[in-house]
Amino acid sequence: MFDESLLDDPDALSRADLHGLLRGAAESGARVRTAARNAAEAGVPALRPDGRPRAVLVAGPGPAAGCTADLLTALAGGSAPVTLIRPTGVAPAPGALRWTLPGWTGPLDLLLVATPDGTEPGLAILLEQAYRRGCSVVCVTPAGSPLADATAQARGLAVPLTTSPSETRAGIEPGSEDRPTGERPALPIGPGLLWSLLTPLLVLADRIGLLAAGPSEVEALADRLDQVAERCGPAIATYSNPAKTLAAELADTVPLIWTEGELAAAAGRHFAVLLAALAGRPALAAELPEALTAHGTLLSGDFAAGADPEDFFRDRVEEPETLHARVVLLREQEPDVASPAPAARELALQRETPVSELEPTDTESPLQTAAELLAITDFAAVYLALASTP
Repeated sequence: MFDESLLDDPDALSRADLHGLLRGAAESGARVRTAARNAAEAGVPALRPDGRPRAVLVAGPGPAAGCTADLLTALAGGSAPVTLIRPTGVAPAPGALRWTLPGWTGPLDLLLVATPDGTEPGLAILLEQAYRRGCSVVCVTPAGSPLADATAQARGLAVPLTTSPSETRAGIEPGSEDRPTGERPALPIGPGLLWSLLTPLLVLADRIGLLAAGPSEVEALADRLDQVAERCGPAIATYSNPAKTLAAELADTVPLIWTEGELAAAAGRHFAVLLAALAGRPALAAELPEALTAHGTLLSGDFAAGADPEDFFRDRVEEPETLHARVVLLREQEPDVASPAPAARELALQRETPVSELEPTDTESPLQTAAELLAITDFAAVYLALASTP
């Protein structure tokens, strides 16, 4: 059940926000600035690289590592291949996860480790592997964590993770050890965490020549996140709030997130992860034009808008409304003559499937484009989660 009236009641939103999700989304700009200072204090701007690495490898637990690798790939623009090292293990617990370097890794490569926990023995083992192969290592991890010590032993660079007062290490909320089992469980990911992990790596990538993320670009990134927070905050009414509008449109739907461009693709995949992790909503993300083939059957099958016509005799209380697909078009810029977006929109409307569209406005750099897409969809996922009741 989705209570749309909750969206325009800031006090009710605050009471429903037990995990501080809105605060986490709103403070993303501040996190970027603090994380950039932490990177400077750790010595990232003072590095004297010999040149670009042959390859960049990214490792870490949870969905944020995958989005970090996605964004670095899109922002680097092919200047160096970026590879995500996926963990293996019998459970997602820190002690059960293991990471292994590809066989070709050597002294010309760079390993980036990003974790909000810092207690994973599997990552410490990975650092040992990198040290033996002569691979350069940079870790973003909580200060004083076992992984920070392991980084020093591997002669790598450790950057302290930026956190907010409402967060604790390992994703466990303050006092959670004293609460009954099942009460306010820790979330696998939250708004703001991505920027804490990503920002130091952006500063590093600028230093080694992979992308442009100097002090002025990072400050502009933080400013853009602040601007989105002002437009999407809980005090802004739904009719003029793009995040609340998107959340209301996605209520009682199966979102099909269709993206155009590498940055939009990274944002779309991250949005699908947040919808599942925060709002408990299944969502599928695919890149255009392949999405038209991959998801075409969904627009004519059981999830199509006309598949289950309104039943006059349906019990509105006992029988929930059938979920139907809704297309979300994420673009990096206005479509041109070669864009598949018009064909995607036409296909959806032919199948009686509603369409939501989102593209950044007046962005001056790829970083700002990524920031706007990620921030608006972060807020939308939070509002959908807060206004939904079991």
